[in-house]
Amino acid sequence: MRVVITGGSGLIGRKLAAELAAAGYEVVVLSRRPQEAQPALPAGVQVAAWDGRSAEGWAVWADGAHAIVNLAGSNIAQGRWTPERKQAILQSRLSAGYAVVQAVQQAAHKPQVVIQASATGYYGPRGDEIITGESAAGADFLARVCVEWERSSAKVAEMGVRHVVIRTGMVLSQEGGAFPKIVAPFRFFLGGPLGNGRQWYPWIHIMDEVGAIRYLIESDRALGAFNLVAPSPVTARDFARLLGEAMERPATVPVPAVIMQLMFGEMATILLHGQRAIPQRLQELGFRFQYPRLEEALRALLT
Repeated sequence: MRVVITGGSGLIGRKLAAELAAAGYEVVVLSRRPQEAQPALPAGVQVAAWDGRSAEGWAVWADGAHAIVNLAGSNIAQGRWTPERKQAILQSRLSAGYAVVQAVQQAAHKPQVVIQASATGYYGPRGDEIITGESAAGADFLARVCVEWERSSAKVAEMGVRHVVIRTGMVLSQEGGAFPKIVAPFRFFLGGPLGNGRQWYPWIHIMDEVGAIRYLIESDRALGAFNLVAPSPVTARDFARLLGEAMERPATVPVPAVIMQLMFGEMATILLHGQRAIPQRLQELGFRFQYPRLEEALRALLT
């Protein structure tokens, strides 16, 4: 069975491609720079060129595929959120979603499922409220992006294709994402919580992230939105404390919110405001986490 992955050269895409290829799937990764993407992917994974905004050149791979996993989108943590940057963040996601719809429309044999990426930022800042996959959307910039992102490929449901949305939290991996940046100051005894430390961090180990995506591909009962987060969210203060303990380093140097805002502008909201999201629907479906607790995840990542 074939799985087509857009955004497959990113952290989640690379790990997902490896997981699926090892399980015997035919994996095709779409990339705007295929010659650069190929060396970072495991043997046996095919790379096809695409422009990030249309089905031209790759619709043939969608025809007869078991699944399309749409992870494509400009990195939200790359540069300050100027008006131009905000537009690029949104448009890159919408263009990829529309391209997926085009490819499914052209396919004589349609995929069984489209997995659409999103993020827990969908919910916006929510304080201590417990957030499930059925909670309402927020109203800040990231929430508005996520709402449109999810809608961009939703039309595949009208064609009889399962549409599954994955609202991912902070993915923990030594190979990329936020985790190496968070760890760095702790190595020099400069670690501590960001802001007041009371904001919630919905996190997930990279192996649970790709395991959950595979589970949702393979489960015919999976439909709609799922929070891809560990079942034990923690506050920023507890995250820093547990990371310090795992590294045998202090976690006593907080970074004030005003400094974060001066450094990153509006983008600081990602780290200063979180969501107490839980994977209720995912667990009800039967998925079991390898790393349900942060202590276990940190131990696996740091040893």
